[in-house]
Amino acid sequence: MTDVAWIDAALTSARPQALGALLRYFRDLDTAEEAYQNACLRALKTWPQNGPPRDAAAWLIMVGRNTAIDDLRRGKRQQPLPDDDHAISDLDDAESELADRLDGSHYRDDILRLLFICCHPQLPATQQIALALRIVSGLTVKQIARAFLVSDAAMEQRITRAKSAIAKNKVPFEAPGAPERSERLAAVAAMIYLVFNEGYSAGGDSADQRAPFCEEAIRLARLLLKLFPAEPEIMGLAALMLLQYARVAARFDADGTAVLLEDQDRALWNGKMIAEGLALIDKAMRHRRTGAYQIQAAIAALHARAAKPEDTDWAQIELLYGSLEILQPSPVITLNRSVAVSKVRGPQAALDMIAPLASKLANYFYFFGAQGAYLNQLGRHDDARESFNRAIALANTPAEADHIRRHIDRLEEDSKVKAAGK
Repeated sequence: MTDVAWIDAALTSARPQALGALLRYFRDLDTAEEAYQNACLRALKTWPQNGPPRDAAAWLIMVGRNTAIDDLRRGKRQQPLPDDDHAISDLDDAESELADRLDGSHYRDDILRLLFICCHPQLPATQQIALALRIVSGLTVKQIARAFLVSDAAMEQRITRAKSAIAKNKVPFEAPGAPERSERLAAVAAMIYLVFNEGYSAGGDSADQRAPFCEEAIRLARLLLKLFPAEPEIMGLAALMLLQYARVAARFDADGTAVLLEDQDRALWNGKMIAEGLALIDKAMRHRRTGAYQIQAAIAALHARAAKPEDTDWAQIELLYGSLEILQPSPVITLNRSVAVSKVRGPQAALDMIAPLASKLANYFYFFGAQGAYLNQLGRHDDARESFNRAIALANTPAEADHIRRHIDRLEEDSKVKAAGK
């Protein structure tokens, strides 16, 4: 591994801990971020010569803290200080003892606080994702903007607005107590899954650009697992993302068209990721504290364990979706459950199940895609065509539209064949 490669890996790994500690010291997101960046610049200059420090995070915290203090003193005195790569402030104030050692008791709360600030409830989901990718993950504004298909200036403005909202709402920096920590952890998990879905739901030209979102979300989930090794819902979250992302190589064909799960080449699935995900969900279930992420991961695990589509345990999947409906009632969950129902009890039962959802999901692409599929299976081709046309009008990506268009093309071909045979 080259000097640049191992340094970049070390900085990426240490970023949440170092930035979280600097945020605790300075209680200002911009100051903490600038302090961390200055420490990274020092690392790029000195580590190739001196070798890596024993603890990269501790080194970055100390150098970042001291360079930031030097900057503050320089600004107050309006006079330059010595520009020495090895010079570190020797302040002997009340905080020096705390700052001069990496306090393990703060480690978990520092990272949790940093993550929680990024998913503050006052921020829209798009700002939460952008801020987490920029602050916690260290992606550049250009990288994030390209993935969201917006200009660099627009993304910079989005991140700036998010920081302003945090400052305006005076988000507290003290370590959370036990009850609040549980609530914060749920918010952090939701934000991480938002990041994952931003990458996983992408199709066409943006799929490759957003793939790092999935990988970063999985990395953050693994980080949370280190902090909370006995938390089954975090195990479930990590398992769910691993099992879903394991299928990424098979989800689109060479033309960029979405491939249904039952039609995917399972040889392309990532066996190592599947094994890790299965081990995690099995471990989570042993805790007997079921949560939504665990149930979704258990559904994904049933798909992953099926060597062939016909081996899928659809009856068990229907039961799991039923449990998820009780835990988190939602028309979308009912719609997903209908797919299992169609496999177990047929398309008419599935169609009857989703009929009451028509008004609630009137603007939902997948509702009309599923409805069209069930109608088509029942031989109601004209009705199916109408549903497919409505689905195309609601498609979020070119890949979704193209997938439905293929269904319509097949219907047209079948109609021509029948007409020719008369």
